[in-house]
Amino acid sequence: MASPLKGLGGSFQRKEGGESAEDSLQKKHTRTRSDPLAIGDSLLKKGASIRRSLRLVGNKKDKTLKQEQLQPVTEITVDEKREREKERVEIKESYILPEIPLTPVSVMQINKLIGMEVLEEAYLNLLSLCQEFQREREECTEEASSMELAKKEKDIRLLYNALRDKVKEIVRDSNSFPSRNKDLLVHVARVIQEEEKREAEPGGVVGPGGWRGAWREAVSEGVQATLKSVHLDRPEQNASWLAIHLGMLGKAIVEDLKKVKGELQGSYPPSFNVFSTYVSCYHGAVSQHLKRLQQQVTDLKDYYSLLDWIINHYESEKIMSSPSLRPEMEAENIGLSLEEGFLDQLKGKYCMRAKEDMRASLDKILELENEDMWIKKQAPETDDEHFFNSDIHMDIWTKVKSNAVNSKRIDVNLEMRVVCSCLEELQQFPKRFETEFRYCCNSMENPSLWADYQITYINSFRALKEHMEGYRESCPTQVDHLSREVDGLVHRLVQGLEDQFKNDVRPYLRRMMTRKWLSTDEDFQQLLSRTEKLSQRCSQMRHPYVQMFVSSLHYYVVKEYVSQLMKNNYSCKNRKHDKAATKMRVQWNELNDLFEEMNTTHDWLHPVGDHLSNIIGEKNKSDIKNHLKHLVADYPDISKKHLSAVLYFRGLVRGREKRVILQCLTELKKKLGTSGNTGDKKRGLFIDMQVTITNTNCLANMPFSCLSSVLPDG
Repeated sequence: MASPLKGLGGSFQRKEGGESAEDSLQKKHTRTRSDPLAIGDSLLKKGASIRRSLRLVGNKKDKTLKQEQLQPVTEITVDEKREREKERVEIKESYILPEIPLTPVSVMQINKLIGMEVLEEAYLNLLSLCQEFQREREECTEEASSMELAKKEKDIRLLYNALRDKVKEIVRDSNSFPSRNKDLLVHVARVIQEEEKREAEPGGVVGPGGWRGAWREAVSEGVQATLKSVHLDRPEQNASWLAIHLGMLGKAIVEDLKKVKGELQGSYPPSFNVFSTYVSCYHGAVSQHLKRLQQQVTDLKDYYSLLDWIINHYESEKIMSSPSLRPEMEAENIGLSLEEGFLDQLKGKYCMRAKEDMRASLDKILELENEDMWIKKQAPETDDEHFFNSDIHMDIWTKVKSNAVNSKRIDVNLEMRVVCSCLEELQQFPKRFETEFRYCCNSMENPSLWADYQITYINSFRALKEHMEGYRESCPTQVDHLSREVDGLVHRLVQGLEDQFKNDVRPYLRRMMTRKWLSTDEDFQQLLSRTEKLSQRCSQMRHPYVQMFVSSLHYYVVKEYVSQLMKNNYSCKNRKHDKAATKMRVQWNELNDLFEEMNTTHDWLHPVGDHLSNIIGEKNKSDIKNHLKHLVADYPDISKKHLSAVLYFRGLVRGREKRVILQCLTELKKKLGTSGNTGDKKRGLFIDMQVTITNTNCLANMPFSCLSSVLPDG
């Protein structure tokens, strides 16, 4: 039955002059797992006839081999070592099957041999048992013999199952004890090769894929066992549980494949493609392992660790492209066998978790601001440029930047998705912040601190907007929406400051242009003092909002100051108009100087005080009309009713002089082309002033037809 097969001789190698089976079985089994051939070469008397082992093709006789083994070991060069390894690999495919015993040992003894991993004797006796079964089946004539044959066939199948399980066990554990299993794997390979020749015989096939499939399954199980042996903490035990595990996992994979490359593949014929098989099994097993790990992941950092390991580490020189695995790995596919859509699903969860994490961070920012600032009524800090400053914008920007940088390491497209997700969550923050801020601080008794807070957050959200502009190219829609939300919040904060100032100075402005105003400076000094305080506060507000804010308040003060002339509360008598004009000019110059220092952009408001002072202080009523040209040129929205109110304050209540002055205004407006319009709406001043109607004019009771001829519309 000796049939030459493709392979390397030397498998099933046995000693010369083996012991009897009885003697061998009576001895205590002392073979260790590190020395699988420590038991006797023969446990059975019938096995004593098996003297010839599988020989290497072209090798010398056994005696020569024995003699060579007794020779002293000599040092060999690296080139000689490589040449010998090359020769060994090239001749491994051929082997000679030892002579099959004519009479097999008992089923129990064969099973024991299998259990003790004496695969040569076990397998040859199993083949002998199969041959015996075939002969008996051909000669079977009686019913009793048929029953005996059925029993024997069952025994054969059970023995083949035991052999298959033992082969799988050896292969599965081979990388755990490579030196111990080296020779055993040679026997395993020969069994598989021989059985592939005998697939038609009982026990020749062990399921889908045959014996080679069972071998590959065992390799896969061994790989899975290696992965499971890598230490894995629970998330609650260690915050870095996944990153640590993946680092150890990569090292375990490399070490295992190094053993395969350096030791295991030398025990198999080339047709087994050992290294390639292990690599392929690792791809599949690691993919399934990662899928199980992903089910435990909840934190953003762990999603990042998983994606980073898959994309940046697995195929890198740290693992599959490790120099220690060359040159074998150069011909292999180094990519994972991930299920379709798994990576996209993982990236989607990463983006969603980044958005949730962003919201949690924003909640924490609000919580800290409330605890550290609002509850304690802590004054805001100033930066190196002496502007009020809060770390809110830096905390937010750092969080977004961190997510962007990390995701970019994984995938540029993922970076864009993550940033857009963060910005979408950030869009809701300005209103959430405003709600919390007003809830905690609206009842604040210190108006100065309240104002400082508002300036602080104007500066902070302005900086936040600038930071986020850096992502406009990748997330234009999200940046636009966020910018609108930030602008809305800043506008409301600025408006809050304006309202606070207006409420503060309104009582003093209302007492301008009255009898008390003419006799005392108290109200104006209060107005000036509060404006100066505002000026100091504005020095801690950043551009461009400070200019908008200052200019808006400049307009308000000018309008309210001049508006007091329109209320007809007081009319200068006995030449008091000269005193009023002088006082108005002095106060106006002080206001102009103050708002100039505050860098107002509404310098077009400066001349109105001088124009009105000139009209009010003019000694000769007939010369008042000479001051109208510049007034109308600078403020074309002034009307007859506004000028009439100014003349009333000057003491010119009625009479021909007043009518002539008003008529002159009408003619000037027509001449300058401003009749019937208010000029530039952006620079309108008088149009927003209400005039209180009085009934002191003697023309009030004249028929309308007469009045209209005297005072035409202008």
